[in-house]
Amino acid sequence: MSSETKPPRPPRIRRSAGDRLRQALMVLAEHQGQVITHSEKAWASITFAGTRHSLSLLFAGEDAVEAGERFVAALPDHEFAIPGQLVADAGIVEVEHRLSPSPRMVVQCDLLLLEDA
Repeated sequence: MSSETKPPRPPRIRRSAGDRLRQALMVLAEHQGQVITHSEKAWASITFAGTRHSLSLLFAGEDAVEAGERFVAALPDHEFAIPGQLVADAGIVEVEHRLSPSPRMVVQCDLLLLEDA
């Protein structure tokens, strides 16, 4: 192979705002949660455009449930750093706890992301 011929680079995978949001939520959840559902819907007002995201996260096991409790407490006031996006609203919609046969918690949250112009 000559010095001028380079092997082809694999295509760069472009991460969406939803991908970045899921990653930011996993950091906030101390990597103890698992996204089990994620839907997004376009959202717009006269002055802003963005997407509304609805996610369910599963925290399974005692340590994960404790991390989930901290996640629930922190989410509404958390300052996200998602390139090109502003998190205008973040809230917990529902929390379901189960202790038997093992501790688990499912958290439903909604977030509104606005495009940062």
